[in-house]
Amino acid sequence: MALNPSNSPSLDTELVDETAPVCVLVFNASDPSGAGGLSADIATIASVGGHPLPVVTGAYARDSAKIFEHFPFDDEAVAEQARAVLEDIPVSAIKVGFVGSPGNLAAIAEIASDYPDIPIVCYMPDLSWWEEDPLDQYMDALKELVLPQTSVLVGSHSTLCRWLLPDWSNSRSPTARDIAMAAEALEVPYVLVTGIPLPDQFVDNVLATAQSVLGNSKYEMFDATFTGSGDTLSAALAALVASGNDLGLATQEALEYLDRSLDSGFRPGMGHFIPDRMFWAQPEPEDEDAEAAEPLTELDADTQAIEGFVMPPHDTKH
Repeated sequence: MALNPSNSPSLDTELVDETAPVCVLVFNASDPSGAGGLSADIATIASVGGHPLPVVTGAYARDSAKIFEHFPFDDEAVAEQARAVLEDIPVSAIKVGFVGSPGNLAAIAEIASDYPDIPIVCYMPDLSWWEEDPLDQYMDALKELVLPQTSVLVGSHSTLCRWLLPDWSNSRSPTARDIAMAAEALEVPYVLVTGIPLPDQFVDNVLATAQSVLGNSKYEMFDATFTGSGDTLSAALAALVASGNDLGLATQEALEYLDRSLDSGFRPGMGHFIPDRMFWAQPEPEDEDAEAAEPLTELDADTQAIEGFVMPPHDTKH
C-alpha cells in the first residue's frame, strides 16, 4: 500500500545536515579495472565516511596490469557536471586526479577559482605510459593552471622528482624538502611525498613544505606490485580534510588507511594487486591475535607524529 505523503514523517533538515557525510568533489577518469581512477576514489571516500561527487573526465582502456589508452571527455561536459553539483551541494574538499587534457585542466582551474575556500588535493600519477607530446602539454597546463590553486600535492618520490626536478644534477637523491621547494615555486604550499626509499626494504612518506618537514610515516614495503595506491591515498586525504581534520592528522590517518588497504590487497586478474579499500568490512579471522586488533592510531617507534597546522584557502593565481 502506498504511503500518503501528508501522513509521512517530516524530515528534520537540521538533523540531516549535522549527521550527513561530508561531500568531496572528485575529478578523475573512469577505470574499468577498478584499480584506480574514479573507482578508487568512490570506494575510498565512502570507506572513510565521506560522500563522493564523482565528475567523469574521461575513461581508460586498461586492465589490472597496463593502460592501453585514455579517452578524454570534452571540457564543457566536465565543467557542466561539476557546476551542477556545486550549485546544489555544499562541497568540503576537491580532489583532482588524472583528467586527460589541458582543456579539462583549464575548466577545473576556472571552477576552482570560483570556490577559493575549498581545499584542493591534487594527485600527480605516473604518466610514463603516455606519448611525449600530449604528456608535455598536459604537465605544462597542470603546472600553470591547477597547481597554483592546489592546497596539497600528492605523488610518489620518483614521479614528483621526474616532473618537478627534471634537471636535478646533485649526486644525492632529492629530499621531500627539495621537492617541496620546487612545488612552492609553482605556488603549492604542501606536498605529501610517498615511497621514499629507505634501507632494509622500508619506505618513508613525508609531509613537507619548502621550509620544513612537518612529519613522516615509515612503512615496510609489500612484496607485491600494486595499482591504485596513489588515488587511494589522495582520496582518503581529501575526505579526511573535508571532515574538518587538521592536515597533519588527516595525513597520518590517510597513510594508515592506505597501509591497511594494501595489507588486505588482492589480485583480481592476471596483473597487479589492488588495495582492498573496504578491508574493515571483511570478517575477522577467528585466530587473529590481539596485537592485530590494536587501534590504527598507535604509532610505532619509527613514525614521527605529524603536527597540526591550518589549511589555507587558495586564491586565483592563473
